[in-house]
Amino acid sequence: MPEQETELTAPEPEAAAQENATAPAANPSATEPSAETEVAPVSRAEFDRLTAEFDKLKAERDQLVDRLARMQAEFENARKRAERERAEFRDYATGSVVEQFLPVLDNFELALKSTGTAEQLRSGVELIVKQMEEVLRQLQVNPVPALGEEFDPRHHEALGSVEREDVPDQHVAEEIRRGYKLRERLLRPALVRVASNPKQTSE
Repeated sequence: MPEQETELTAPEPEAAAQENATAPAANPSATEPSAETEVAPVSRAEFDRLTAEFDKLKAERDQLVDRLARMQAEFENARKRAERERAEFRDYATGSVVEQFLPVLDNFELALKSTGTAEQLRSGVELIVKQMEEVLRQLQVNPVPALGEEFDPRHHEALGSVEREDVPDQHVAEEIRRGYKLRERLLRPALVRVASNPKQTSE
């Protein structure tokens, strides 16, 4: 009887092999370090060198940021200063021009208060016009030559044409409104009528 019990309780070799095969394998990472998680040891000297280099780069970055901020502030100040100077120059130039025309305005007011004859008033207005033309010459503003000149679309604006035999064809026969130039820059063209000479056009 005891021999039979031993045979019943003893595990079979094949079953033991299956149990060993199905048993969970031990975690290899618990005993062997992974190549991805391995960190090479750093010496103290190397660590100090990297720390010093990091501090140096950080200081350079802070200096660049500070320099950029100062440059932006200087640029903004320069822009505001330039705008202020332009406004001051514009006010100065406008005031200088207006100041020269004030005497002309004074003479116009005196002419309006005058009680003289129409001829005296006309003579007074002619003097004022000459005074204004003198002020314009001082400002280097000159009239555009028109009457009798060959029509030039760069300086003349044609209001129409008029048949004239005493004026060459395509020349200015009448000046309706005077044009002006500031030095070489055209302020406004002369408004004119252009001659159409039938004698010249028929030839």
